[in-house]
Amino acid sequence: MRELPELRDRTFVFRDRREAGEVLRRMLEGQLPAGAKILAIPAGGVPVAVPLAEALKLPLALAVVSKVAPSWNSEVGYGAVAFDGRVRLDAKSMARLGVDEREARTGVERTLAKVRQRVRSLSEGSQAVVGPGDTAVLVDDGLASGFTMTIAIEAVREAGAGRVIVAVPTGSESAVNRVASSADEVYCANVRTGWSFAVADAYENWSDVDDATLLDMLKQLRLSRARSING
Repeated sequence: MRELPELRDRTFVFRDRREAGEVLRRMLEGQLPAGAKILAIPAGGVPVAVPLAEALKLPLALAVVSKVAPSWNSEVGYGAVAFDGRVRLDAKSMARLGVDEREARTGVERTLAKVRQRVRSLSEGSQAVVGPGDTAVLVDDGLASGFTMTIAIEAVREAGAGRVIVAVPTGSESAVNRVASSADEVYCANVRTGWSFAVADAYENWSDVDDATLLDMLKQLRLSRARSING
């Protein structure tokens, strides 16, 4: 695991997600093999990944993964659903949140529908594109529990990736350690310890990212690359 020691246990260290992506770019520069692919986890991972892909001149695709949350609180999760339809539930989180089997079934169905819709609308119907032996760089805006990222790693390996690197601006120490046990490498600029953790606390400017904004970001990246190719 690689971090920036000067950022450990600090809050509000990034102006916004774009600046966070630029910090990650400096950490990753010279560390990735030719042909590595950036896989952004929407929604929050896309504005982090776009400047990273731009600067490193690497292809960008989406790895659509979403946490399964109880109906009464969308901010916490007890499982995750990946772009390939795999579902994983965390029994300890279910018990802590008081989620019974009926609620879990409803939550999984709701999240599966959300993931399928996002695959259609954001990825033009495609799944995360990785070929046999590819190096995949999974990017999100932070790791709270690490559970969703762990499922993303599992799905990307199943899709063919030979090496999986996780790159996130911020993460709780426990989540980073959890993810490090599944990934080949983890880059996390701002690691934080303590009993309480919120991804948003790493950012001065924080807001939800809607799908229309994501589509515009991806369109602008494509246009920028087309202009670069055409001179």
